[in-house]
Amino acid sequence: MSLTERGFSLAETLIAIAISSVLLLGSARYLPALQRGALQQYRAQMLAEEVWQRVYVISRHLQRAGYCASRRCAGNPLHLAPGCALIRWDTRLTLARGEKAVANADVTGFRLRDGALETLRGAESCAGKGWERMTDPDALIVEAFTVSRHEIPGSAPLLTVTLAARSGGEGREALRASFSVTAYNL
Repeated sequence: MSLTERGFSLAETLIAIAISSVLLLGSARYLPALQRGALQQYRAQMLAEEVWQRVYVISRHLQRAGYCASRRCAGNPLHLAPGCALIRWDTRLTLARGEKAVANADVTGFRLRDGALETLRGAESCAGKGWERMTDPDALIVEAFTVSRHEIPGSAPLLTVTLAARSGGEGREALRASFSVTAYNL
């Protein structure tokens, strides 16, 4: 071999491989922690998305409370109870004529029962059967559901939906979301 030829010797190559393998093993040790962190972030994001989606759906219904196409609706347009809200509005003037709410389904109820948020069109009370689950308790456990009314002098009342939930299964993420809407029809 001539003196002008250059390259890595076998010893240098073995040292480089040894250093690379030590670095690779060290970085592989942190990979599970990185994956766990990414999974926790994903669960928190999914929880927030689920909770806020439910809060927005309920708040949209609250904005409609008390609406009648031409005149004042008969009956109470909003019934609030702990863990339950019954929201009435009338798009076909059937409530204004005093017809039953179940016949026209212009009453929507939301309630908290056994860790799940439930809904029923045409609800007459917060009790009874036939309610459909909006949330799956295996994936999302709803711990609290409230709708509160805040009177503002000289203005329409403010309705605030509050939903507290935690992810089901292995996750321990928890979230409390509140959203307020103005009820112009009340």
